Parts: sequence; C-alpha cells; structure tokens
Amino acid sequence: MTSTAGSTPGSTTIGITGATGHIGGQVARLLAADLPAGTSLRLLVRDASRAPDLPGADVVEVQYGDPAAVEALTGVDVLLMVSAAESDDRVGEHRAFVEHAVEAGVGHLVYTSFVGATPDCGFLLGRDHAATEEIIRGTGVASTFLRDNFYAEVFPLFADDDGVLRGPAGHGLVAPVSRRDVAEVAAAVLRAPADHVGATYDLTGPEALTLAEIADVLTEVTGRPHRFHDETLEEARASRAHYGAPDWMVEAWISTYTAIRDGELAAVSDGVPRLLGRPATSFREAVTPA
Repeated sequence: MTSTAGSTPGSTTIGITGATGHIGGQVARLLAADLPAGTSLRLLVRDASRAPDLPGADVVEVQYGDPAAVEALTGVDVLLMVSAAESDDRVGEHRAFVEHAVEAGVGHLVYTSFVGATPDCGFLLGRDHAATEEIIRGTGVASTFLRDNFYAEVFPLFADDDGVLRGPAGHGLVAPVSRRDVAEVAAAVLRAPADHVGATYDLTGPEALTLAEIADVLTEVTGRPHRFHDETLEEARASRAHYGAPDWMVEAWISTYTAIRDGELAAVSDGVPRLLGRPATSFREAVTPA
C-alpha cells in the first residue's frame, strides 16, 4: 500500500529509508514485530516491488535528492536516514534530503554515520558522514547519530577468489560491528526517540582485530583458506585498476585499509551493550552462517 497521509493526533509515524537494504530492512522488521501502540511505519524505498510486506507499514517510492521527498515525508515524526550509496555527490544528495525532511516537518532525524567521522578522517568516505552530520545539526531539528564501525558481515566480501584480503592495513586493528546490532540499536532509538535527542553513539563489536586475525576467523568459519596480504599503496592501486572505477572511488577503497593501519578504527565502544543490555556480537558470530 502507498500512502503519504499525515499522522493522526496522538499517533507517531516512524519513517525508514533504505528499507530494502541490510540495515533499513532489519530495522523495519524489528519495529513491525514490536510496534509501540499508536505507532505506524512508513518505508521509503527506491523500488516498492522490493519492499518488505510488513503489518502496519506503508510503502512510498522516493529517492534522495528528489523534490517528491517532501510529500513522501509529510507526516513522519521521526526518521531513520540510512546513508546513501557512495557517489561523488553523496553529500549533495544528503543535503537535499535533509532539507526536504525539514520542509516536510520531520521532528527527529536518526542518521547512520561512521565512527570517527571528521572532515579530515583517514577513511575518505567518513568525511561524507561528517559533512552530513554538520548539515543535520545546522537545521536545528532533533537528531541522533549512530556512528558505525565497518560492518562485520562485509569483510568476507573483501576476499578475492583465492581468499586473500589485500590492502595496506599493516598490523592495524579494527572493531567491526554486526549489522544485526546496528539494526537493533536503531530500532531501540526509534521506539523512544526522546531519550536519545542530541546523542552520538559509537557502535563497534566487542573486540579489535587485525586483518590477519579476521582472515583466520574466516578460514575457520567457512572451511576455505583465507589470508591477509599487506599491500603497498602502489600495489593497492594496481590491484584495483581492473575494476575501472573512478580515481576517487579507488582512493576511498584504499583508505578503508589505511584507516585501519593508522589506528582510526581500533577503539572498542560500549555503545551496543549499553543500549541493548547485552554483549555486542563478536566478529565470529556475525560471519557464521545462521
């Protein structure tokens, strides 16, 4: 069903972007399974045919940057804004969407950011998140930032056909967070947004690992040999040249590893256990097939 009707008096509408994706989809399912009384869901997606069919949820097709977002967001009280796909104008897309949300009267923005996001952080795509946080703060709208470390479930995808994780990460540490934990935190925040106004939460796993240790875990979990190869910067650019990606994207990919090398992603936070009342999911648990 598609609807853009506003909330009725005394009710709350939670908007969820990216509801066909890993984070937004999990959040939508968690909320639909335990929706507070008087609360409805609005799933904001690019392709309605891929949206989950959930009780109490309307589905609206919209894209970041599309002026139609104003109508799609009208009546939404609190909005989970999952960051857009990487692009050379992601900040511009985010800015337009935030402006549309403000125009629509959204009262609280919950944004999925990145741990250590600053204008000059080593992970180049983290700078997009820092810029987006600043845009949201500048609106004066209530906000909550979920600063996620790299998702644990993504690391198996870093391995090539031979099971090799390649990049200039050295002996640096990273504290990957499970997507499941991030989704549960987001759902908890959306259920009681007033308790989290102005908060910034670093979300990590319970341990920091080297990429060599991550490769060892993947070997044990999958039964397929994995290993880490520490590339030089020149090797990293050469090994990614065959993708034909633009230079900015290649440099962003490589900065994934150099940020780990430089210790920017090593800190283990208490965000997940504090907000969920249970230990954070370990890397091994996150990548073990259900």
